[in-house]
Amino acid sequence: MNAQKTYTKVSMLAHFLKGCVRFFVFTILASFAVTVFEMLIPQVIRQTVDAVIGSEEMNAPGFIKRWFEQMGGAAYFRENLWVIAIIIIVMAALLALVIYLRGLTASVSAEKLQQNIREDLFSHIEKLPFSWHQENKTGDIIQRCTSDAERVRTFVSEQMISILRIVIMVAMSLMFMLSMNVKLTMIAAIAVPIVVVYSMVFHGKISAGFETCDENEGVLSTIAQENLTGVRVVRAFGREEFERKRFEKQNVFYTGLWVHLMKLMAWFWSVADFIGGLQILLMLVLGSVFCVKGELTSGEFIAFLSYNGMLIWPVRQLGRVISEMSKAGVSIDRIRYIMNSPAEADRPAAVPAEVTDKAVRGDIVFDHVSFGYEKDQEVLKDINFTIKAGSTLGILGSTGSGKSTLMLLLNRLYEVPEGMGKITIGGVDIADMKAEDLRNNIGMVLQEPFLFSRTVGENISIRDRQMAMDEIRKAAKIACVDEAITDFKKGYDTIVGERGVTLSGGQKQRTAIARMLTQKAPVMIFDDSLSAVDAETDAKIRAQLHEALGTSTVILISHRVTTLMQADKIIVMDKGRIVEEGTPEELQHAGGLYQKIYDIQLSFSEVE
Repeated sequence: MNAQKTYTKVSMLAHFLKGCVRFFVFTILASFAVTVFEMLIPQVIRQTVDAVIGSEEMNAPGFIKRWFEQMGGAAYFRENLWVIAIIIIVMAALLALVIYLRGLTASVSAEKLQQNIREDLFSHIEKLPFSWHQENKTGDIIQRCTSDAERVRTFVSEQMISILRIVIMVAMSLMFMLSMNVKLTMIAAIAVPIVVVYSMVFHGKISAGFETCDENEGVLSTIAQENLTGVRVVRAFGREEFERKRFEKQNVFYTGLWVHLMKLMAWFWSVADFIGGLQILLMLVLGSVFCVKGELTSGEFIAFLSYNGMLIWPVRQLGRVISEMSKAGVSIDRIRYIMNSPAEADRPAAVPAEVTDKAVRGDIVFDHVSFGYEKDQEVLKDINFTIKAGSTLGILGSTGSGKSTLMLLLNRLYEVPEGMGKITIGGVDIADMKAEDLRNNIGMVLQEPFLFSRTVGENISIRDRQMAMDEIRKAAKIACVDEAITDFKKGYDTIVGERGVTLSGGQKQRTAIARMLTQKAPVMIFDDSLSAVDAETDAKIRAQLHEALGTSTVILISHRVTTLMQADKIIVMDKGRIVEEGTPEELQHAGGLYQKIYDIQLSFSEVE
């Protein structure tokens, strides 16, 4: 397996630009063409004023002079100014065409870049370890994939092109200005380093402000996402007012950050515009003086003012571009955090898929496994037991005893740390298996089942979009949910809503069980997946599962003793340790924790 690639800002942008470089190259060439046309039009006006209307000698390349004389010289053009007008119109039309092509290719390249960023981000996020998702809030991840991705797109497709165009315009403007009057050009150029240095000073302050705003936008997004997802809980506990005030408090704080930043940027833009306006006024006054002294012709003065506008406008624009770059720099770092987060990795010498497929039909062994989500806080302590192939293991224990953690380790959603024991299936260490191969052979129904906002049928057949309806219904019947689904107005075409919100808790659990049964995995895990159904339905599902599972190895995690009664073996956990182990009959009379739970639950069922 290839090592995790670490991106710099430049290498990450180069990665995202794959497939759209040619569009950006054309955009750059078109920008250069636009600048050339913009530079030539003032020259046509200059020669018209000086050599046609005036009496100055034409100052132009030889081939233009020859064409000028062949057409009849100044006298002809003085009598036919419409020819010059046509030339300017043609040049303007060509300029408009090039601007259109530049805008078209810039838009195509920008959207292609945005597509690449979204796809690469989503693809990488899908490969990140479960622990990474636990550490990073969903709202913040979404914001990095939307707002930050959009900002990077804008930076590459607009601001980088703008910087290049600014450099070209400044260079060509200075070149034409120098050809007309060196002294006045030097005075005009003084404003350039002033604005650049001034912009760089502000860059650091603005960048820090944008980073703070981005972080707090992520907090705001998280609050909104949590409330929209948990709207039923908010309503059920009458917390609308509390959550509204919580959202408003963060929103007011977030808005305040932006207002402060906008004030800073307003100063930045205003001073830059003041410097630019002052420079234009200075050129107008000094240019007039030079004209009076005869150091500058009228045509040169008009052209010089045009070029000065082309010089000072990009310099003023540079300040804005630099401030936008501050935003983009923060967004690039936030996206780079995701792209540089190590993806889930298999060992270099992982066993072939065929070996895994064969091994998962063997015994499952937890060999002195210890584990903690944080250092020095063990959730599991020296766990040691065996599950015979084709048998059913029941796991009983109080909340927080480590039951679900066992299954997360078995499915490699978390890795067993080096030196903290190992888990083997069929004699093969699961750490030596590819995670994908292992998970293809382990079916799981989680404690809190997740359903996608699709139809019930699509949720059940999520592993195979071509699954026949008979097979879907067969799994649903075993899970005792077929009757409930067919009672819906649209049956299996019923949209379950976001996170299965339109289904009851029991219906969600049974739909998730049906989904897992279609996997036909040799190892099946039910993590307290019948907690939301009544005892009668629980018994009915267990009876049908017993007939349907065949030779599969089954692990049942439950708080209900009755759910585990048909297990071949039960382990009882308390505070991360196995405190009892045996058959249901053995534990029922052992006088331990199992018997206490059994007696309590039995007495409650008799009262009911």
